[in-house]
Amino acid sequence: MLQVQPCAVVARYPHDPRAFTQGLFWRAGLLFESTGLVGRSTVRHVRLKDGKVLRSARFPREMFGEGIAPWKDEVVGITYQGGQGLRWDAETLAETGRFTFDGEGWGLASNGDGLILSDGTPVLRFLDPATMSVQRRLPVTAGGRPLPWLNALAWRRGEILANVLTLPAVARIDPATGIVRGWIDLAPLVSECGAGDPEKVANGLAWDEEGGRLFVTGKNWPWLYEIAID
Repeated sequence: MLQVQPCAVVARYPHDPRAFTQGLFWRAGLLFESTGLVGRSTVRHVRLKDGKVLRSARFPREMFGEGIAPWKDEVVGITYQGGQGLRWDAETLAETGRFTFDGEGWGLASNGDGLILSDGTPVLRFLDPATMSVQRRLPVTAGGRPLPWLNALAWRRGEILANVLTLPAVARIDPATGIVRGWIDLAPLVSECGAGDPEKVANGLAWDEEGGRLFVTGKNWPWLYEIAID
């Protein structure tokens, strides 16, 4: 039986309740967040202590923004449909380039060697950040069965963390085998922030390597949480 780790909240911070969160990562003392919906999609710098948006840039109005990830001195972002992606300068959020990829885009993370993309299926794609070409594909299974609806991603100390759209939990995935090693139960947080609203799912994972902190939030949640993880 897979281990399910209860959600232990270390701290909670204000979060923009209008942010339809799609991606999240931590870099140089800031949260980087992407938000979705056509005409409202943004990438932004967010101050942790009070949730203040310090700087933001918009996706083109026709695009539905999804996951983001750091790569060198850039932020790389993907769109939900249409196979469109953008790059921004990490400091200024000025657009630096665009690219295309196949299929849908849901989540994006960096493992230090390249990028990992989810598209709602049970298969993760490992991408070359320079060309966005697929280097390998990783089928993900839980209990011996394919695990669909993989959404926002984060890389933490040799494992992939993934929100699952239909579940109030984070999957801990072995990047070599694709097997889910265990789960982090987010049900108490979903109940607190999204009870009764099917749109307010958990979505957004950020790992602070230097501080050893894991942050989680969700779509239109009023809180961002730091949670303990073994």
